[in-house]
Amino acid sequence: MAPAAASVVRDGDTLRFGGALLRDHVATLWRALPGTVDGIRAPDIRTLDLSGVDRIDSAGLALVSLLAARCDGAELRGVDTGAPEGFAELREAYRLGHGLAFVRD
Repeated sequence: MAPAAASVVRDGDTLRFGGALLRDHVATLWRALPGTVDGIRAPDIRTLDLSGVDRIDSAGLALVSLLAARCDGAELRGVDTGAPEGFAELREAYRLGHGLAFVRD
């Protein structure tokens, strides 16, 4: 069964992601972001909600990490309990903290 296509919707100060954030879908998702990525910054976005995401790969994590950096201090939802398949492993492999920034020694 093919994974559900990735989606992103802006709901006030929240970006809600859904489906599978995988390489094959991420290019389309970049174009679907409300406005331009350069225009998305804190305090415009306060929450990145991944609770609707079922799987994520490195391309999806790159997208979410960039948005998390642009929205410094944004809350990440859906990444602790019931995190998308692959999320915890990628976060550990890339040494990313809870806010998806690199953890320095």
